[in-house]
Amino acid sequence: MSDAPTPQPRRDSVLVVEDDESLLRVARHNLEQAGFEVSLARDAEEGLAAFEAQSPDAVVTDVRMPGGSGTELLDAVLSRRPDTPVLVMTGYGTVSEAVAAMKRGAVDYLTKPVDWDEVVLVLERALEHRRLKEENRRLREQLRERTRFENMVGDSPPMQALFDALHRLTHVDTTVLVQGESGTGKELVARALHFQGTRADGPFVPVNCGAIPSQLVESTLFGHEKGAFTGADRLQRGAFEEAHGGTLFLDEVGEIPLVAQPALLRALSERVIRRVGGETSIALDVRVIAATNRDLEAAVAEGDFREDLYWRLAVVPLRLPSLRERPTDIPALARHLLDELDGEAVTLAPEAVAALKRHPWPGNVRELRNALERAMVLRADPGAIVLSDLPEAVQNPPSALDDLRSGGFPAEGLDLAQLERECLERSLQASGGNQTRAAELLGITRQTLIYRLSKHGLR
Repeated sequence: MSDAPTPQPRRDSVLVVEDDESLLRVARHNLEQAGFEVSLARDAEEGLAAFEAQSPDAVVTDVRMPGGSGTELLDAVLSRRPDTPVLVMTGYGTVSEAVAAMKRGAVDYLTKPVDWDEVVLVLERALEHRRLKEENRRLREQLRERTRFENMVGDSPPMQALFDALHRLTHVDTTVLVQGESGTGKELVARALHFQGTRADGPFVPVNCGAIPSQLVESTLFGHEKGAFTGADRLQRGAFEEAHGGTLFLDEVGEIPLVAQPALLRALSERVIRRVGGETSIALDVRVIAATNRDLEAAVAEGDFREDLYWRLAVVPLRLPSLRERPTDIPALARHLLDELDGEAVTLAPEAVAALKRHPWPGNVRELRNALERAMVLRADPGAIVLSDLPEAVQNPPSALDDLRSGGFPAEGLDLAQLERECLERSLQASGGNQTRAAELLGITRQTLIYRLSKHGLR
């Protein structure tokens, strides 16, 4: 058992600058009683030297002192460390001095005789506010790091094309429509565009349009005034206002009902909204990123989605490739997901990797993560995931070729790209890897075979 003393939590430090010796003694006593670590200085010059040497968490200073004023010290402190709380006190309090000190950045202004309980309260509030700001800054830095494009795994041509487009879109405010199947990472892309761009310090406000009752869509997006409808007992700001200065992410935007689409079109066109029940137009600075797994052009053709709204949303359309379109990325992506699941020491057996590459992954990355998490829990070997650890559907994927050969046709339809990939794989297996023979089996030239193998990431 260790005899080392229990470490004590670090105390906040305060520098008090005051030319009155008796007031300095009172300050030390009261602030130390409140739990602060206290240092003292008798004029502005000595105070600045102490600040530079000790880097205290907060400063309390008199305004009028020999050898320089407290406002000059305030300016010098904030120029060196702008987040330092500085509390100003004086026996010559006037409104003009108070306003001047606050404009220069003082957190508060107190007149003598000083109420030290009030000083403690102000300091504690200011330091807690600074801690929250620092925590917020740290969390935003973590978000920036997590949403870097380099963290999106993929060396395949479709992913490289996507990365190139994302880099071009980070420093502009263009409206983007992210399209892709469920589970391809549309919100991840939206967050990356926000946190890697110029609006990273602003809010990121996600809205799942498919989860909003149709009668509440406009209220959710634009807010409402008190009394606008039954139950509206107070003013409520909507998602557009919450996203002012940042990014509004409209997920499942294809689910917005037709009746609400004209108001969204106006907001996108004019960058102005009006709360439900309100009479005042509100101008906003918001970047909009929308996402959908629906074919919006087909929805327009069918009359389910306004064409003018589609073109407002699809200023820059981004299509996220499905996982079956980039099978060469699957081994690296699986390794990345295992690392996220605390499986750094777990290896993937070759037959497991082969099965992961064969599976069509209708649920895309979300389904892959689920399969790997299940395998991590159920694996027999602590150091490896083998084929039998994977879900049955991944171990033995259904074959569309077998269905067609038996005269059947899957009720859910066929994926022609997956069918072509399976034909290529089987021809290579049947030919023992001989490309010329494989091409003959498929009735195509060897050059065409090579092109199609490259297209599917096969060798």
